[in-house]
Amino acid sequence: MTNHLTGTRAEWLTARRALLDAEKTLTRQSDELARRRQALPWVRVDKAYRFDTEDGPATLDDLFGGRSQLLVYHFMFGPDYKAGCPSCSALADGFDGFAIHLANHDVTLMAVSRAPLAKLLAYRERMGWHFPWASSDGGEFNFDFNVSFTETQQRTGDVEYNYARAGHAMDMDPPPAAVAQFAATCGTDAATYARDRPGMSAFVREDGAVYHTYSTYARGLDGLWGMYQWLDRAPLGRNETGVWWRRHDEYARC
Repeated sequence: MTNHLTGTRAEWLTARRALLDAEKTLTRQSDELARRRQALPWVRVDKAYRFDTEDGPATLDDLFGGRSQLLVYHFMFGPDYKAGCPSCSALADGFDGFAIHLANHDVTLMAVSRAPLAKLLAYRERMGWHFPWASSDGGEFNFDFNVSFTETQQRTGDVEYNYARAGHAMDMDPPPAAVAQFAATCGTDAATYARDRPGMSAFVREDGAVYHTYSTYARGLDGLWGMYQWLDRAPLGRNETGVWWRRHDEYARC
């Protein structure tokens, strides 16, 4: 016998209609947030960033692929990692499905990481992905957009992530068990693992100039993580007591 609240179909319908009102309110709030994102001031990007791509050396402008908008996922894959972050990998599992739709709406989706290109492409092949992935190895792109940090910054606490200094779980000493666990799955230690962080940044190209328009980090990425959008609608929700997800090729076959 279930311990969860039960009721008649009529009782369910009454409760569901009340929830629908709340869902509609949230949808309208989300629409307003989207408008506020789009109304943010644009910041011109004048620095000459360089990337390694499958097509050779590239500038930030090149990453647009001829389109006017660029969405960059800052994928946690540092130079010393042996594999990409499992959380980033779970999020990126959805990229191939919608990247084609974005491309046909004047938007390029691109992942960028600090690991060398050969390492990124080998991991992409392992995962069976096809979305474009660029390496910013040796450049300042990741550091300028607050998703990578030096050992000195880490040691002195001079880490600004998600628009705040310190206070993030990845800055804790000793690190939380989940951070150490993820680091181990990437073949590195927790400190090295935490020098790279997840995020996404948006850029626009207009009149020959590139502008940065938006960035989000940490739980700001929740809405981009398709798995969780479905779990939030499942009967038991996220139902988590710790890290349970893995790279998709590490699960036992169902």
